[in-house]
Amino acid sequence: MARTGWTSPLPLCVSLMLTCGFAEAGKLLVVPMDGSHWFTMQSVVEKLILRGHEVVVVMPEVSWQLGKSLNCTVKTYSTSYTLEDLDREFMDFADAQWKAQVQSLFSLFLSSSNGFFDLFFSHCRSLFNDRKLVEYLKESSFDAVFLDPFDACGLIVAKYFSLPSVVFARGIACHYLEEGAQCPAPLSYVPRILLGFSDAMSFKERVRNHIMHLEEHLFCQYFFKNALEIASEILQTPVTAYDLYSHTSIWLLRTDFVLDYPKPVMPNMIFIGGINCHQGKPLPMEFEAYINASGEHGIVVFSLGSMVSEIPEKKAMAIADALGKIPQTVLWRYTGTRPSNLANNTILVKWLPQNDLLGHPMTRAFITHAGSHGVYESICNGVPMVMMPLFGDQMDNAKRMETKGAGVTLNVLEMTSEDLENALKAVINDKSYKENIMRLSSLHKDRPVEPLDLAVFWVEFVMRHKGAPHLRPAAHDLTWYQYHSLDVIGFLLAVVLTVAFITFKCCAYGYRKCFGKKGRVKKAHKSKTH
Repeated sequence: MARTGWTSPLPLCVSLMLTCGFAEAGKLLVVPMDGSHWFTMQSVVEKLILRGHEVVVVMPEVSWQLGKSLNCTVKTYSTSYTLEDLDREFMDFADAQWKAQVQSLFSLFLSSSNGFFDLFFSHCRSLFNDRKLVEYLKESSFDAVFLDPFDACGLIVAKYFSLPSVVFARGIACHYLEEGAQCPAPLSYVPRILLGFSDAMSFKERVRNHIMHLEEHLFCQYFFKNALEIASEILQTPVTAYDLYSHTSIWLLRTDFVLDYPKPVMPNMIFIGGINCHQGKPLPMEFEAYINASGEHGIVVFSLGSMVSEIPEKKAMAIADALGKIPQTVLWRYTGTRPSNLANNTILVKWLPQNDLLGHPMTRAFITHAGSHGVYESICNGVPMVMMPLFGDQMDNAKRMETKGAGVTLNVLEMTSEDLENALKAVINDKSYKENIMRLSSLHKDRPVEPLDLAVFWVEFVMRHKGAPHLRPAAHDLTWYQYHSLDVIGFLLAVVLTVAFITFKCCAYGYRKCFGKKGRVKKAHKSKTH
């Protein structure tokens, strides 16, 4: 299409509105989640600060990542656990995933590594035990709360101070997103979390999907028992998960339909998948040297995320053996014990610039645990994946990419050195994987507004309007039988049965009137002749 001789001023206006502090400054309370969850949430917070908003971040004193390099007010509170306790519990949880993967809520409920979640649930009690901090928050007159719902503390804070909330998450455990947003999720084609199913399920998978949905309703309340008990204690009234989630103004969901399968959504669900992607920066000299030395074969990037630093020795040796059988140079982010059979083409590093490496034209493949951050960086940069999911949404992310032909999924518990070798050779040498991930990359990048700008807009929207009540569906005000129209079905069924009964009675009466008398007369006539 030929370009016109003038440029529309609309994109310029949009850019000015989003970057030049067009919005009136407000006051925002941020209740984040530690670990990898904070990486992308921090980018939104930083942009809100740049736009002139007064931001207050409330976080525990003990954390891995929170509060680093933030140019805003940070309020901390003491916790009942130390950093060593947090590290130990997470290591127990991570180690357990190499022994048996959680593929049902029942197995998660019975897991011995749930102490990790209990630590996170407990720190909200510590927050509200700090009376000075609570008083400060009460007097600060915030416009909204920006929160990660993982530990439920942000939700409790929003309800306690009666503030509109913006949730920032990849997804919500159990059925709480559908219930909290009153969003339908047909079990016939919307797979439940942890199952690793596609949207084209077999009959057997649909049965399992229904069973999983039932498990959610049976066991989720016990998994979140500590969080709900703390919420009830703080709010001084019995609290359910629905009470906490149902007052969310806007759901900022770190996904989109390039990664996810199509499904029903509600108007207050905003999709910001790929918010962690950014233009690649020049590589440090060390990594540039590795790439230059790789020759025409290029490199493979290998990382299981920021939180997984060690792998069982036997499994690490099997992985090292497979990596040594490909011609590419492998940059492996790993801080565990060096495998004794590590090949010359494999370089262990404690840190690597993942997004920048994936954006380099010499990168041939990405070995990942299929966390949402890594998957989106792979999509943005068009790099096919070998996925080794461990826990959480990773199995689902891997299945989605595999069904779209963008990578190969391996079961970390069962895979052999040969499996990994074959998977790597497939995604590197079979051009279809590269073509599919490039197609997904093109779809993902074809959008009117960048995810970060979209997230900032909706946070400011809630701050300006003190919520988004016009997006709240009336379904929240219905009983369960009204929602499913059981009362209407019952009424209509009663009407149909009543009409059918009356019709039958009328027909029977008419039949008796028309034919009953004749029959009796004939019978009487026959008896007289005898």
